[in-house]
Formats: sequence, structure tokens, C-alpha cells
Amino acid sequence: MTALLVAVGAAVGAPLRYLLDRVVQARHGSALPWGTWCVNTLGCLLIGVLTALPLPAAAVALLGTGLCGALTTYSTFGYETLRLLRGGARWHALLNAGANLAAGLGAAFVGMTVTYWLLGQGGQPSTTG
Repeated sequence: MTALLVAVGAAVGAPLRYLLDRVVQARHGSALPWGTWCVNTLGCLLIGVLTALPLPAAAVALLGTGLCGALTTYSTFGYETLRLLRGGARWHALLNAGANLAAGLGAAFVGMTVTYWLLGQGGQPSTTG
């Protein structure tokens, strides 16, 4: 059953990633892959929110592993960064790697912290079980 939930979440996350990437990238003439940056940052924000919510394992499989796993794309990030390097755009590659790392970690932190705050836990996970 868990594998089916992951597959259903991924079936939504993968096309969503593709569509969001295309919409964002079509609006920029930059060598930087902004579409991938946006979907990765959005996915990190969402996983931060999900991490802070008291969800059952089935919801985590569906939304966390399935949806967020398919929405975010480490392999495309790696490919695009290497493509920039091979094309001689070293500074763009470095900026891409740094921006993805900083934005992803920051978005996950913000998503988790804001969700805890909205739940009335003052930005911290509940210690009562």
C-alpha cells in the first residue's frame, strides 16, 4: 500500500515539476536554470511544512516521498551545473550550486519553523508524544 501511495504522489509531482520548470524557464533568457531552482526550492519548502505537521505515515509517503520526491530534482540540478561547467560558465555553475543549496535549506527551515509557529509550538517541534 505504501508503494502505491508513493507512486500516486510521484504521478502528480513529476508532471508538476516539468510544467513549473517550463513556465519559469520560458520567462528567463539566462544561462542559469531558474526553473530547476524554483521547483527544488518549492519542494524543500513543502517538505519543511510536512515535516512539522503531525501526519500519519501514509500521508508522509504520499506527500513527502511521492510528491516532493518527484517534484524536486537533484539529478537535473547536477546535470545543469555540470553543463554550465563544461560550457565554460564556471561562475554560473558555482552560483547555481550555491543558490540551490542555500535556497533549499533555507526554504525547508522556513517551512518547518513557520508551520511550528502556526501550530502554536513557537517554532519548535512538540516534545510531548
